[in-house]
Amino acid sequence: MAVCCDLEVDINGEETFMVNKQGGAKVSSTDFCSSPLATIVITIFARTRSCFHFTSILPFFAGILEKCLGSLVGRLALTSEASPCASTSSPDSSGFRFSCDTRSTESLKNSFSRVTWWFEDLIVLGPSLVELVIKSMVGRKIDQVIISRFLFYYQKSKFYTATMEEKSTILEIVIDLLYTLDRSSVSCKSLFGILRVVLSLNIKKSVRSKLESMIGYLMDQATLDNLLIPSPNGTNYLYDVNLVLRFLKAFLHRGGCQASLSSLQKVASLMDLYMAEVAPDPCLKPSKFLALAMALPDSSRDSYDEMYHAIDMYFEVHAGLTEEEKIKICCSLNYEKLSAEACLHLSQNAKFPSKAAVQALISQQFKLKNLLKSTDNTRSCTDSPCRFTETGSKGKKDESNEQVVLYAGMLDVSVDNEKLRAHLQGMQWRVMELEKVCRKMQTQMTKLLKSKASSHSNARSLPKLCS
Repeated sequence: MAVCCDLEVDINGEETFMVNKQGGAKVSSTDFCSSPLATIVITIFARTRSCFHFTSILPFFAGILEKCLGSLVGRLALTSEASPCASTSSPDSSGFRFSCDTRSTESLKNSFSRVTWWFEDLIVLGPSLVELVIKSMVGRKIDQVIISRFLFYYQKSKFYTATMEEKSTILEIVIDLLYTLDRSSVSCKSLFGILRVVLSLNIKKSVRSKLESMIGYLMDQATLDNLLIPSPNGTNYLYDVNLVLRFLKAFLHRGGCQASLSSLQKVASLMDLYMAEVAPDPCLKPSKFLALAMALPDSSRDSYDEMYHAIDMYFEVHAGLTEEEKIKICCSLNYEKLSAEACLHLSQNAKFPSKAAVQALISQQFKLKNLLKSTDNTRSCTDSPCRFTETGSKGKKDESNEQVVLYAGMLDVSVDNEKLRAHLQGMQWRVMELEKVCRKMQTQMTKLLKSKASSHSNARSLPKLCS
């Protein structure tokens, strides 16, 4: 049914917006500040956009629209102020979590309804009008968690009936608006949901970069399932590793703010899982796998065991790797942060270069020497209290002896370290042999390099071993 819209101005200058001349429905501009019909009037503007364009709207229509928006946003601001508990809601929670005490589920539902009553009313608006409303809401300092929730709700609701072109327009406006909000107010899970939709649509590259930047900022909240995004069409590898690398780059920058250590550790743990997931992909290039391993700083990991297992799996699937490629990938490991079990496994792993085995064993030997030296010092300190207890009375002697035994037991070397020491003694010959091989290789390389320098040949230089 067609809707006829006109504006009438009486002799006193009062503006009256005629919603339907035949039905006699009209709204006075003086009613906008308090009437709930402001939402209805905006809806009429949205539904009659075929009659005129807002870019060339007449001045009096622009005035009416401005009053409508002001009235609507004002009501929303009052609702937000009347429900202060909503400001502590989590953007990733399934429902709003209120900081104040609520005594029943019914009270929670009522509070939720008071905050989100306008969601259904505003989904009838077009993307351009929603953009105006959201910008006005941000200016009024309405809770940005609620605003971000509405934008996700709006995108999902409009997609049911939208064409492909309309979906692209809606997504671009929603992403632009989300980008203006505080990062902590936006749901990481919902951003990944939008990303999967974006992959099937043609949107502006700048808008997609904004989405990737927002996701990268919240990388410490992501899960492995979020990152397992299929590779783009035309590529033969399984997952989109380049996209994850862009996420990591955005995470490390975070708008110029350095990520906290706890956030770094969360992302490092996530990347270890991701590397183990993509390692079996036979089409994944060594350069991409190395980029994943080297993306985060060394301080983000307390242990490199998980990364070692991912590298081991990658070497097993990619048996055709050259020695140089393997050495480059092994350079991403910090051998001092490998456990004794991982070092033992590496030293017996034929898939790894001999240089890596030597470095792992030397690192563990160095740690053992320090540990044994520290243990000897602590044991010597227990001699004095033992002698002291012998001079005491008989009644106190038994009690003191029990304390000394307990104390010495606490200072004793752990069972794992004893096993490691025994194993190291049995492997000492292997370490010596590997060191001889390494020195021999270095000598041969030195001779070859000198020969190359003297002959000025164009032969390809040998790979530089990791230090």
